[in-house]
Amino acid sequence: QVQLVESGGGLVQPGGSLRLSCAASGNMENTYLRGWYRQALGKQREMVALITSGGSTNYAASVKGRFTVSRDNVKKMVYLQMNILNPEDTAVYYCNARHTATLRDYWGQGTQVTVSS
Repeated sequence: QVQLVESGGGLVQPGGSLRLSCAASGNMENTYLRGWYRQALGKQREMVALITSGGSTNYAASVKGRFTVSRDNVKKMVYLQMNILNPEDTAVYYCNARHTATLRDYWGQGTQVTVSS
């Protein structure tokens, strides 16, 4: 079983920055940390930033150029550096991991990011 714990969320003013972290624990065999999704109030969960096992990255159009996803396989951590935040970035941010054979997804409990003046 894989457990994911996100941290680093909070309240930030427009134009500010936050860095989210996600720590994985448990049996990570054949499982890799993929990146981040978010869900705003009343909306569906959406992909924010993903990083493949080979290190390639993919970003939602709305965050490209502002957000950066990275991963430390030794520490079993994935990060999301968020810059130039705007109110539309307000959401609960979730870390995701996936088993490469079964394609089972694992999720953390989420961390709230609120961008407001």
